[in-house]
Amino acid sequence: MKRDPELTDFENDLLESIAQAKRGEHARVHTPAMIVARRGRPLGSVASTTKARLNMRLEADTLEALRATGKGWQTRLSTVIAEAVKAGRI
Repeated sequence: MKRDPELTDFENDLLESIAQAKRGEHARVHTPAMIVARRGRPLGSVASTTKARLNMRLEADTLEALRATGKGWQTRLSTVIAEAVKAGRI
């Protein structure tokens, strides 16, 4: 049975890539022992203080204006409310 030349080329390229990685030329070689499967979020990606989920109703034009400020509008709104509470305005 004749071997597919494309498969042979792929195999040769793969073996060369592995050899380069082992020599440290391109990437670090990870052994199964080094790879530990973890579920959930990466370590350090969760804030130490948690936030509570809230459902609230806003006027349509107010919500539109908040969203128009771009990504992160909910965080900015939370900051404004927290500052108002600390200042005693709420």
